[in-house]
Amino acid sequence: MREPRAASSLGRLTKRPDFVAAASGRRFHTERMTVQARLREGTGLGLRFGLTVTKRVGHATERNRIKRRLRAAIPTAGQDYATIDADVVIIGRRDILSAEFDVLIDDLRRALRAVTKPKSAPPAERTSSSPPSNGERRGHSHA
Repeated sequence: MREPRAASSLGRLTKRPDFVAAASGRRFHTERMTVQARLREGTGLGLRFGLTVTKRVGHATERNRIKRRLRAAIPTAGQDYATIDADVVIIGRRDILSAEFDVLIDDLRRALRAVTKPKSAPPAERTSSSPPSNGERRGHSHA
């Protein structure tokens, strides 16, 4: 097992199983990217990022520019979430090339806020939602 990471550092995803696992978590979509994340429990590795840009987006130079822009935006956008144990995958789209850098950071912050939210507890079971056991309708008594 790896050593726990310093609280302020952001890690990288490098193995395919980590990318696939993040795909099973929450998603957030913008016109520039899709962000997927899976919360991890108690690993102490902090926030880890993975980047992917499909070949449909463009040639290698364009895909590399998209990934470079995302790599530059991640430290700024992710600094508030660095202590959260989560694996985050960012799927870049072509619109990243023409977007303002501040817009990219804002998109990433909104996405991280949405995908790193802890799962809410299941709603408490309400006793009044079950049908009456003796076949009567609610609110009516036949006495």
